[in-house]
Formats: sequence, structure tokens, C-alpha cells
Amino acid sequence: MSGEASIALVPIGRVAGGRAEPVDDDWGGVRATIRLDPDRFGPDALQGLDAFSHVEVLTLLHRVDEAGVTSGARRPRGNPAWPSVGIFAQRAKDRPNRLGMSCCRVLAVDGLDVHVEGLDAIDGTPVLDLKPHLAEFGPRGEVRQPAWATELMAGYW
Repeated sequence: MSGEASIALVPIGRVAGGRAEPVDDDWGGVRATIRLDPDRFGPDALQGLDAFSHVEVLTLLHRVDEAGVTSGARRPRGNPAWPSVGIFAQRAKDRPNRLGMSCCRVLAVDGLDVHVEGLDAIDGTPVLDLKPHLAEFGPRGEVRQPAWATELMAGYW
């Protein structure tokens, strides 16, 4: 697939507030605002979003150094007790396209601002898209994951 054209995305907005520095754990109580770009959107772009309890947020992890991006396998968080797994078998920030994806609680919608809780993105993070979380898009059937993933996530939220 080499030689494919690149894809240019324009952020729809940015994260305002919340944490200033990326930290691995304790994101559950973090409150932040997703502020849409006023040059591209009016408040009607968010009309009806407040009827949903959660929103899925796609971000660009802009502070990840591209030199540190991983395309193969590694141990999550460098933990020697956990197995080496491919970058697409983990949710690490050092991903090939540096994309973040989070589902967070909608607290309020005010003009071009979406106030959220539990967004694991820092102040200034570019937001690429928002989608309301619909239960029907959640997993169907039994969900399974390895023990190391459960250990890793124990303190995340």
C-alpha cells in the first residue's frame, strides 16, 4: 500500500481546559470543554447532542513525537510483566497516525462548547470529529480481553 495519497484533515475544534500534560491514569473525573471552530460552525452543529449521555471524540494526539511512533510490537507502558503486542492490539498514544478515540460523558452543550467528563485528551488537543454514542454501536455479544489489558486499565478512569 505504499505510495497512497495522504489524507488532510482539518480539526473541527480543540479541547479547552482539563489537564495540561498527558498522564496515563485517573481520567474519569477530568472535566474539559470541546470548543468548535467558530469560523466553520454555528451552534446548530451541536443541536440535539445534549439529548445523549455520551459522545465519542476523535482527536489528533498532537504532542506525540512522530519519531517515537511505533508500527510493530512493544510491551504496553514498557511493563516487562505484560506481553509484547502489536500497536493495533493496544491503545497506546504512539500510534502510526497519532489518533485518539474516547467516549466521554456529556455534561452540557452551550453554544459551540461541549462540556464533558472523562475525555482523555489534554488542553489544546485538536478534535477531528464528534459522534453521539448510541448503545447499538456498542459491542454485540460477549466482550473479551487479555488479563494484562484489565490490569493496565485498573487505574485509567
